[in-house]
Amino acid sequence: MTLRIGTRGSKLATTQAGHVRDALIRAGYDAELKIITTPGDRNLSPVQKIGVGVFTQALREAMDRGEIDVAVHSCKDLPTGQPEGLTTIYPVRETPCEALIARDGLPLDQLPEGAKVGTGAPRRISQLRALRPDLDIRPLRGNVDTRMGKVASGELDAVILAHAGLTRIGRGDEATQVFDPTYLMPAPAQGILAVESRTAVEAISTLIDASATASAHAERAVLATLQAGCTAPLAAYSTVDGSKITLTAGAFAIDGSKQIVETATGTDPDELGRQVAEKLRARGAEEIIR
Repeated sequence: MTLRIGTRGSKLATTQAGHVRDALIRAGYDAELKIITTPGDRNLSPVQKIGVGVFTQALREAMDRGEIDVAVHSCKDLPTGQPEGLTTIYPVRETPCEALIARDGLPLDQLPEGAKVGTGAPRRISQLRALRPDLDIRPLRGNVDTRMGKVASGELDAVILAHAGLTRIGRGDEATQVFDPTYLMPAPAQGILAVESRTAVEAISTLIDASATASAHAERAVLATLQAGCTAPLAAYSTVDGSKITLTAGAFAIDGSKQIVETATGTDPDELGRQVAEKLRARGAEEIIR
């Protein structure tokens, strides 16, 4: 039996799913890609207007119809609710960091006053406004090539992208600045892939990475506890050292006027995520991200 791996059709999505396909083949399973078009691929409105889960639901529905056996998502795009009977595993994580692609090789602090910077993510917008209130932040959708092309054409001075995506398609060295996550905090579970299946659980279980799994659970528990979607101005990242997990999460006012950041260390990722989220809640995070 050949496992059919569902993926969106973008270069990044097919490359990520291709890594999963190749890993399953190395583990002794036949596997192939099947492209599934999602509403998010057809609608270029900001993601927060289209709805949470816009990139994932079509793949899950294709699985329910029996068209595919496995679905591959960027974990940061997944809703926090887990459908009954669905198993999700997390392979080795790529870097969680954010990256700047700017004209003339400039870092963020050297962009000229009023520079046009493209991003559609409220999390990035809020942090950029706190760091550089003078920037002219423009909405941005489309695949990686389209976004980077707006800098090459001169339409924008810079764009912010996940460095993991750039790295996976072999363009990581084109970043003019890779931000330390303490400076520009990434989305919860950024750089982690989520591989889902109902029928090929044994096969996908060969891909599990313990550190990525701990990070995914801890960071996504922050979202779930605060009942925030993947488009909320909420960030989280973690480091794993043996059984010890250190989690940092932050909530950011969209106008850049206020930031709340909390850190904690523990061994139970889900409990750690809830603990950090409650610390944020006690300091008014829900009002900020609303």
